[in-house]
Amino acid sequence: MFNFFKQKKPAERSDVDFPVTTDIHSHILPGIDDGSPDIETSVSLIRGLYDLGIRRSIATPHIIGDLYRNTPGIINAALEKVKEACKNAGIDIELHAAAEYMLDDYFMELLKKGSPLLTLHKNILLTEISYSMAPGNLEEITAGIIDAGYKPVLAHPERYFFYHHNYDLYYRLATLGFHLQVNLLSLTGYYGKGVKKAAAFILEKGLAKLVGTDLHHHKHLAALTEPKNRAIFQKYLGNKIYNDLENL
Repeated sequence: MFNFFKQKKPAERSDVDFPVTTDIHSHILPGIDDGSPDIETSVSLIRGLYDLGIRRSIATPHIIGDLYRNTPGIINAALEKVKEACKNAGIDIELHAAAEYMLDDYFMELLKKGSPLLTLHKNILLTEISYSMAPGNLEEITAGIIDAGYKPVLAHPERYFFYHHNYDLYYRLATLGFHLQVNLLSLTGYYGKGVKKAAAFILEKGLAKLVGTDLHHHKHLAALTEPKNRAIFQKYLGNKIYNDLENL
C-alpha cells in the first residue's frame, strides 16, 4: 500500500548517546492535532524515534476545548492504525497513547463529570497551560486534579515566558503538586535563549524527573538527531534516570 511498509526493520543501535529509551510526550498520531498530518508521516517520525534509541513511545495528542476536542475513542482509534502501520513497516517499538490536556474550561468540565482521562501511566496526567498567561486559578485547578486521584504533570514549564522573571515560580509549581516535564529541545536553544536557560535551571535544581521530545514534525526530529544536540542532552541529563513513571 505504502512504500515505507516494504522497508527493512532498522538495525539495533550500538551507541547510548540518547538520554532516554521511553518518550512520554509526542504528537505522532495522524490527523488529530497539530502534529503528524497522515499515517505516512507518523511512521516516518516513529522510525526516527526508533533510530534515536526510543523503544517505548507514548503519543500525547492535544485536547483543547476550542481547538482539539479529542476523545479516548478518537485517540485510541488513531493509535491502532499507527500500531498496524509500524508493524507492517517492521518497526519494533512499543506504542501507547495518552493525551496532553490544556487546563481550560473544557478540561474542568471533563474533570467535574468524572469523564475518563487518558494518562501516561496509571494516574499520571500530562497537562499544559496557555503560553500567553497562567490560569488565575491554577492552585484550584491543581487541587481538583489531585482530589480526583490524578498526579498532574506540567508539560514544558520552561516554555512559559511569564515564569522567566522569577524562577522561584518553578518551585511553587512543584509545591502545588505538579511534576515538571522538560522538552529536550529546550536545552539546545531551539525555542530561544530564555527557554534554554529556564530548562537548564529546572534540571540542575532537580525539579524535573521527566523529559520529552514533544515531537510534532521532521524539523523537530532533525534537531533531536543532531550530534551536537545529543551532546547537550548528555551534558544536562548525564546518567540520571528520567521518565521512570512506575516510581514517580
